[in-house]
Amino acid sequence: MDWTALWLSLRLAGWTVLILLPLSILLGRLLAYRRFRGKGLTEALIMLPLVMPPTVFGFYLLVAFGANSPVGGIWQSLVGRQLVFSFEGLVLASVVLNLPFAIQPAQRGFEAIPTEVREAAQCCGLSPLRSLWKVELPLAWPGLLTAMVLTFAHTLGEFGVVLMVGGSIPGETKTIAIAIYDRVQAFDDQSAAIMSAVLLAISLATISLTFWLSARVGRRLG
Repeated sequence: MDWTALWLSLRLAGWTVLILLPLSILLGRLLAYRRFRGKGLTEALIMLPLVMPPTVFGFYLLVAFGANSPVGGIWQSLVGRQLVFSFEGLVLASVVLNLPFAIQPAQRGFEAIPTEVREAAQCCGLSPLRSLWKVELPLAWPGLLTAMVLTFAHTLGEFGVVLMVGGSIPGETKTIAIAIYDRVQAFDDQSAAIMSAVLLAISLATISLTFWLSARVGRRLG
């Protein structure tokens, strides 16, 4: 078992969830309640990582984060090292890659709140911020929790984008998924099997939790 790779994967997943939680609330709520020009295109761009091959998506991120790009150039001037092939680059790539897993369930959670409930909160004099905190978040939490669980599990198992943007640097960018690939390449099937079993257990627990949350949402709306 490559404990360093597992710990790095858990850190990556944790930072991704931490960054995407407020983004999923803001963007999920915006897409659920507002109609604006270009909304369909915005939703399509958010869902794009689901249909693009991971290596293709990783290639575009590699170009976007490179030293010759505006993002990569600004990062290197501020931090003094390149964004690609670094843990910070993996976090940024993971955030972009997991946008559909974080935003769509959150959007569905906000859409499930009856309009009458939000109107009643307004009639009671609640500001939009207090309405979000006191009324909407307590009702939309199953969708938000589902979003964070899916984001966490998907980050743990991601391979293509991580390899393209971060490579396989031990302790820096070598995640558990890359460690499994390296062990298979080295014909160390036993180590690969152990690490694969760990990811399988996490995936099974994630799916079970997601179905349980979906069932709660269904009973609430029923």
